Amino acid sequence: MNDFNWFSIGFQIITELLLAGGLWMILKKCNMKGWHGLIPGLRFYDLGIVGGRESEGWMAMVFDALNALFRFGFYFIPADAAVNGVWMLLWMVAAITDIVYEVRVMDSVIRTFDAPKRYSFLWVIMPWYVAAKLGFSVNYEPVNLGRYNDDEALAGTAPADIDAAIDDDPSDDGLVIHLRNRVVRAKGRRRYLLKDINLTIPNGSLVLLLGGSGAGKTTLINAVIGYEKANAQVSLNGVNIYRHYDEMKYKIGYVPQQDLLRLNDSVRRTLSDAALFRLPKDIKPAERAKRLEDVVETLGMTGRDDGLVAKKSGGQKKRISIGMELIADPELFILDEPDSGLDGVIARELFERLRDVANQGKIVIAITHTPDRVVDLFDKVIVLARDSGRVGRLAFYGTPDEAKEFFEKDSMERIVMSVNSTHEGGEGRADEFIEKFAHLKQEGGASHG
Repeated sequence: MNDFNWFSIGFQIITELLLAGGLWMILKKCNMKGWHGLIPGLRFYDLGIVGGRESEGWMAMVFDALNALFRFGFYFIPADAAVNGVWMLLWMVAAITDIVYEVRVMDSVIRTFDAPKRYSFLWVIMPWYVAAKLGFSVNYEPVNLGRYNDDEALAGTAPADIDAAIDDDPSDDGLVIHLRNRVVRAKGRRRYLLKDINLTIPNGSLVLLLGGSGAGKTTLINAVIGYEKANAQVSLNGVNIYRHYDEMKYKIGYVPQQDLLRLNDSVRRTLSDAALFRLPKDIKPAERAKRLEDVVETLGMTGRDDGLVAKKSGGQKKRISIGMELIADPELFILDEPDSGLDGVIARELFERLRDVANQGKIVIAITHTPDRVVDLFDKVIVLARDSGRVGRLAFYGTPDEAKEFFEKDSMERIVMSVNSTHEGGEGRADEFIEKFAHLKQEGGASHG
């Protein structure tokens, strides 16, 4: 082998090492896994995330891997002119497409490092130089990491090391939640949304679900009703909701914050259609009609169930939304801010109706951002808080009076502020109360219901 071939091979090895090493350091600077820079394809997906161009990163990943496959494939394919020609054509297509997407990804990375724009052009002819310059030079550090690396996007990647609050109540009655975690994959990382939620809610309970923004209230609700399953065991009166979801979904009612109503229908027609949809098909018409009347009476709408939905007040529309779910006689009833937009008197009346529903032996869980005006109606309060790793955890479960004593606060709103972060104007004491409640449970001092 002549000197030129040795020089060519040596230069190629050096440039490949500089490229891989530079990409390794770029990813490390951006709090990513540096060794991904050694893997064709994967490295550009991660770089796409860094620059806020994940879709382009995905395409660069695919074609970078194909480019490498076709390039090294020449050592293994048969020495046939036709085969080599087709292989070469495929390689060229993959290589050109790879370059296009690589340039788009690296352009965003270059902007992230606030490097000169000419580096985007240099990437086409000397990618090793650009990678080494950004990766190894102390003059270049990421200054605009975008959505991926902002504080919120990294939330949940490292839960605080706090013992779980264990609930060992073996009861088959009521709602039993043993949620180990709710995890998603976001931007190439494993992110915890919830962790260690263990509690038992007895039948006949009206439960207040509290927590600041991002504490996981809606995530917990979705996990409990089986809409977004978690790593959990959730049972309702002895029946596993996840395992028997097709059966149990009819025993759960959920009213979202947004009313989903046909405004041009009458109230009675709206509830009647809900009965047709939610009740068993073999139910007798007389029994269905009785169920409708029972719901109208429970919601205090007797004599007000005529006329169009569009003509009703905000409070009445919310009652209609509740009635559409209540018509199926669910054992578990969950409402997300049912009093949103309602004044104090109307909100109070609405929660009094929910108190009546709970008194029928149902479990009613409600989220509200104005809890103190109706807190006396509730049996239990669940407080979720984001720990220092920004993971939703159980900070308290018990009666409202026990909650005030536990947090040493005189209102539910002050309790929420005590676990909210200082960035949200709170006291930032979430870890303290999560750990305090876990110890209280271990000592047997917390309420099981």
